[in-house]
Amino acid sequence: MINPRNHKWFFEATTAVEGHVHAIVRTIVSAQTKFQQMEILDTASYGKCLVLDGRIQSSQADEFIYHEALVHPGLPALDAEPNRALVIGGGEGATLREVLKCPTITRAVMVDIDDEVVALCREHLPEMHRGAFDDPRAELRHEDARAYLERTDERFDLIVVDLVEPLEEGPACMLFTGEFYMLVRERLSPKGVMTMQAGMTKVGELSFFTAVHRTLEQVFPIVAGYQAFVSCFGVPWGFILASKGIDPRQQTAQTIDRLCARRITGPVEYWGGAAHLHSFNLPKFISEAVRQQDRLITDKHPLVVS
Repeated sequence: MINPRNHKWFFEATTAVEGHVHAIVRTIVSAQTKFQQMEILDTASYGKCLVLDGRIQSSQADEFIYHEALVHPGLPALDAEPNRALVIGGGEGATLREVLKCPTITRAVMVDIDDEVVALCREHLPEMHRGAFDDPRAELRHEDARAYLERTDERFDLIVVDLVEPLEEGPACMLFTGEFYMLVRERLSPKGVMTMQAGMTKVGELSFFTAVHRTLEQVFPIVAGYQAFVSCFGVPWGFILASKGIDPRQQTAQTIDRLCARRITGPVEYWGGAAHLHSFNLPKFISEAVRQQDRLITDKHPLVVS
């Protein structure tokens, strides 16, 4: 039983039989957009949190862990200085913020279908985007990311996929299929890199991570899963890097530190050589689950997270 102690509580169901509880100081925003239920909650432990369809996406206190782990492994995995980047999703603007820390990036396109979420994050979460939307190198588009990739002929050195998991069958499902990843591959430069969030990596909840990993292996020559513990999620979180060139698992801590120092300006609180080695050295049970997974995600057979 929870002792209320004069708090209201937000309960996030992390699985069908588990959850994580946060004390709420106040509700800043509660809105139903065209695509999802959105809340911005001020919590006692983590400050402001972005919540979409009942699931925390990031928190003011520890979003740097998630967003640095999502973006920064891709920068040293490029064999040349990157110039163009694409962010798919990333409503609160923090992913775009981390991409723009690379001084050689001259163009960063962010495609998020939900303009209402982005507008409310822009207004209420300046701690997260930190002015990234106003950077002259940034272009913000509100449309379906798959349609955008199908239409554009632009090539990107880095593509970062920061999407919520598909909680129900709908448009989001089409952004986690082999056909979509083939489109991403085609829009990358010759030795480009994609990084993405890939769900939980906790015991008993590996099906999403491993199915995405297995699907990507059919599309890219190099696929490397990694993880970080994001405290506000209450579980370890998985990410995947897919590359046309460099294998991040073969890079040394010294190489990562040297390349990050050159390709990332501004504060870096989490990512570096030591974190890189730790994150890409997956525990045996995760590596074994990836090896045993035979599920391929396709347009005809999309994956829906329960």
